[in-house]
Amino acid sequence: MAYTVIVDTDKCVGCGECVDICPVSVYEMTDGKCDVVAAEECLGCESCTGVCEHDAIVIEEV
Repeated sequence: MAYTVIVDTDKCVGCGECVDICPVSVYEMTDGKCDVVAAEECLGCESCTGVCEHDAIVIEEV
């Protein structure tokens, strides 16, 4: 399965929790915000959405 990973940079506060919890390194911090760098690696586990207290991340099945 493939997933689309969307980060709302207006909501992202740059805490880095998503970067730390992602098991396949979908995210990196860029200029103090979460940046999707490997969306094709996303497993759809939604660990990142679970730790994001600001609801800045959306994972959608393609």
